This record gives sequence, C-alpha cells and structure tokens, in this order.
Amino acid sequence: MSGYDVDLFVIGAGSGGVRAARIAAGHGAKVMVAEEHRIGGTCVIRGCVPKKLYVYASRFAAEFEEAAGFGWTAPEPSFDFAALKAAKDKEILRLENAYRANLERSGAQAVASRAVIEDAHTVRLLADGRRITAERILIAVGAHPFVPDAMKGCGLVETSNDIFEWESLPKSVVIAGGGYIAVEFACLLGRLGSEVTLVLRADKVLRGFDEDLRDALMAQLPFCGVKVITRTEIASIDGRLGNIAVNLTNDTSVACERVVYATGRIPNTAGLGLLEAGVDLDAGGAVRVDRLSQTSVPSIYAVGDVTNRVNLTPVAIREGHAFADTVYAGRPTEVDHGLVPSAVFTTPEIGTVGLTEAQARARCPVTIFKTSFRPMKATLSGAQERTLMKIVVEKETDRVLGVHIMGEGAGEMIQCLGIAVRMGATKRDFDMTMAVHPTAAEELVTMRTPVSD
Repeated sequence: MSGYDVDLFVIGAGSGGVRAARIAAGHGAKVMVAEEHRIGGTCVIRGCVPKKLYVYASRFAAEFEEAAGFGWTAPEPSFDFAALKAAKDKEILRLENAYRANLERSGAQAVASRAVIEDAHTVRLLADGRRITAERILIAVGAHPFVPDAMKGCGLVETSNDIFEWESLPKSVVIAGGGYIAVEFACLLGRLGSEVTLVLRADKVLRGFDEDLRDALMAQLPFCGVKVITRTEIASIDGRLGNIAVNLTNDTSVACERVVYATGRIPNTAGLGLLEAGVDLDAGGAVRVDRLSQTSVPSIYAVGDVTNRVNLTPVAIREGHAFADTVYAGRPTEVDHGLVPSAVFTTPEIGTVGLTEAQARARCPVTIFKTSFRPMKATLSGAQERTLMKIVVEKETDRVLGVHIMGEGAGEMIQCLGIAVRMGATKRDFDMTMAVHPTAAEELVTMRTPVSD
C-alpha cells in the first residue's frame, strides 16, 4: 500500500460508491467508505425505490374501480397513507441493512461520518477528527434537490425527500417543475387522492424527451387528477403549512396545503474540500472527469450524479464498477453514456431508449413508425389510459435509432428493447420477430406503414 492507511477511500455509500467499493475490495484493495446519512444513498433511501412503492400504491385506486368492468364487486376501499409510509419505512430499512451487509461482506469498512478532502491523498472524518490517508479517493456523494433560498416564503418549500416523511396525505399540493421527478410525484399524489397543481415554466413536461411522448403524457395528466399550469413560475409563497397561497408570475394564486419544488438537483460538492485539493468543478458545481472517471487530480476519481453526466442509478452503478475494474483489475473500462434506457414512472409510464425524432432528424434522414391505441384491458375497465409506441429508423441503413413507449409495462419493455437497439437492430429485425399475441408489445413488431419520413 506504499504507506497509505487504505488503498481506496470512498466518500458516499450510495449505489455508485457501494458498487465501486465492493468490486475494488473483490480485486484485493483495502477499502474504507464514509457515509454521513444512510447507506444506500438517494435511490434506496429517498428516491427510486420508495417512489416506485408509492407508485404501486397509487395505481390500486383505479384498479379497484376498473375491476367492476370484469365482473368484480367489492366493498368500498379505503386508503391509509400512514400504513403505506410505515410499510415503506420497513422495506427501506431492510434494504439499507442488506446494502450494509453486502458492503461489509466484501471486505470494505463502512464509517458513519461526513468526510472532507484535505489533499490528494488525505480525508478527514468529521465524526471523530481522524485523518485517513489513501492511495486513491473516489467521490460518490450524489446530488440534492434544488430549493429556492431568496424567494419570499421559501421556508415553506419542500422537496421529494420530504414527501417520504409525510405522515398524512395532503388534500392539495402544488408542485413546481416539469421533469421526471415532478411528473412522477404529481401522478402518484393525484391518484392517491390529493388535488395536484403542476406549475411549469415551459409549455409541456419532460423537456428533452420525444415530442410525441411529451404530448401524450400531457393529455393523460388530467386523468391522474393533475391540473397543469404552463408558462409560469412561482413568484412568492404566503401562509403556513396546511394553509398556503402560491403566487404565480402570471398574477394568479393557488391555494394548497403543501408546496413541493422539483426543478433540478445540485451536486453535493459544497464544503467537500474539492477546490482546495485542486479538483476542477464545472459552473454547476459538478466534478469534471475524463472518460475513465478521473478528475484533474490523478489520485481522485468521481462517479454518479456528482459528475452530472447521466443522472440515473444504473449509470452510477456501471460507472462505479468500471472505475474499480479500471484501477484495481488492470482493465481500462469506459462507460457508454450514449444508449441508456430509461423509464418515467408516471401512470401511464414511459420507457425510452436512443434518439428522439428531433435528434435523429438533425443527424440523418429518418423514417418514423408510430401507433396509438386504447389497451385491451381498458376496453372492459372503462379506463381512459392510452398507449403510444414509436420507432425512429435511419432511412439509409434501416437501423433503429430510438424507441419510445407510453403505456402499461413501458419500463419493462424498454429494458429489453435497450439490448436490441444497442446491438444495432434494424427495422427488418423487428419485422421478422414473431409477435406475442395478445399483448401491447406486439405492436412493436407489427408496425409496417411509416407515418412520416
């Protein structure tokens, strides 16, 4: 170890940091991991996992009603938000303990403390003041939700983190933002019974997604109980928790019990000692890294949301694994951020991989295949939900450049489609694949007539 206390010191025990620590330890490195909050990070503790549990809960409301179309009759259902929170808390604790056990089983040592970098090879544990020297340091501290701090009434603003601590379901909520976090929480809270108002600066949600997906979801939001106010922002907030007036820049006001901001996330680099150690940050505070996740200081690396590359949990995990293989297994491994499948767990949910139509048209001539239909389940249930499927194809090569889906199971479908798109599948490959009938997914291999080119 050349006189260092450890080979690798990881700051942050979220998905990326834990994966890097486990793989590095498996390669024989002596690893220490510091976490100031809870092991598991944003995804496990206050992000993807608890959100998906709440999404499941929100979908039962409609399913109870829709069951009548299939001959079922049942007593009037009731919902207990406190019971949902308690069940969620129990599951998150189980997962946290599993993460901790897996980390320790790998041979890495976990320390409950905030860690600050003092130089290229030294970190200080604030819990006890110890200084630990390391041959290499990995920054995997993630990001946190943006909260306005100069606006009147900003003290009443909550974030997605706070939603998971609510003990009761508010009757009304205003959510600022149009990204995937904002629309996911808008849909699930609306379906659970809150009166939700979504406030957007733009004219539609999900900037950067395919335009047909954006339009389709905008049309579905009212069926989730979500009212959308576009082209405006929150100017100020008056009142107190439970009795709030949200004043908008369009000179209107919305009354609600709670107000939530979901307008972006900020890398957790403040006060970490990075600038003092010579680590370059971008204008937004994210750590600048090269293709192998190395910073401007050769002994310091960074993975996950703190680098603001592709801010998704599986990407952080892949980056952490690649870092460990690169440094401790002698296998330089780059992460391809170009074809990343992703899902938005609204209801109906969205799955997408590859280029949007606009991105593809900016590169080459394309052919577009698209279908929209009422899913089979809705024909008896009476649900208003629609399904949209779209395939973007390069005209010259017939290669599928992007697939975009809105509908039940979109997230599951796009995981498998991500493999095909990454392997360079052509539209003919799709066409020659036998359909599974009756399914919604069969439409992906039966679309024959282009809608535009």
